[in-house]
Amino acid sequence: MHIDTVRNPERLVPPRITPMRLEAFEQLPKHARRCVFWEVDPSTLQGSQAGGNQLWDPEFEKEAWLSMVMLEWGACGQIAVQCPDSMGDDAVPTGDEACLGYAFYAPPRAVPRARYFPSGPVSADAVLLTTLGVEPGDGADALPRTLIAAVVGDLVRRGVRALEAFGHTADASDLTDPQAVSPVLRPIIEVLGDCSVDQCVLDVDVLQDAGFVVVSPHPYFPRLRLELEQGLGWKADVEAALERLLESAQLQQPVGAGAGPC
Repeated sequence: MHIDTVRNPERLVPPRITPMRLEAFEQLPKHARRCVFWEVDPSTLQGSQAGGNQLWDPEFEKEAWLSMVMLEWGACGQIAVQCPDSMGDDAVPTGDEACLGYAFYAPPRAVPRARYFPSGPVSADAVLLTTLGVEPGDGADALPRTLIAAVVGDLVRRGVRALEAFGHTADASDLTDPQAVSPVLRPIIEVLGDCSVDQCVLDVDVLQDAGFVVVSPHPYFPRLRLELEQGLGWKADVEAALERLLESAQLQQPVGAGAGPC
């Protein structure tokens, strides 16, 4: 019982969120490594499926895309890992930590599928948020907002004015058969492997909860926008909440639980 009590504060320690590095690629969950919904043109998928073959190597394609965007534009992802309570703020994660969540973003010109969305194009002054993934567990509900805060912080430092995203509505869940939908929507529905619109296009409700507003309505795939000037204050609110969470964890720690010999 005493051991469980000592461990509880560690569960409350906020995840460490850092810019995605190629060295951390293997740390990502399997779907995140293999999903190329945004990174590969749908016509490539159609050609692969017509030939009876799966995409040659989706993990290679995903890693190559990350490498290209990082080289040409800079950081394009944030990764959240669970670090031990004993790890200092300045310590660098080793790569062995469990991945709790991740976010990918890029200039729209680097995202082939973005041009097929009927609510596009993405605004010229905006970066596109494509992916937001969170693993099940304690704190999972709050992590999407915290990951977006990390994206906002990175883009504000780089002088970007806005973050946009395509969202899917509840009605989009019914669009499962590419042959049964409008030709305009078909390139969005074409997927590979375990990808799906529900899994690979961000939920409108999640985006709106994070402060995004619809700027181009659509019954299935609206485009939303977050002004990063507003995001600065939003990010400060998130950081304040995390500080309160950490303080709460420290207060709950039993007297002497973390103390060592002087």
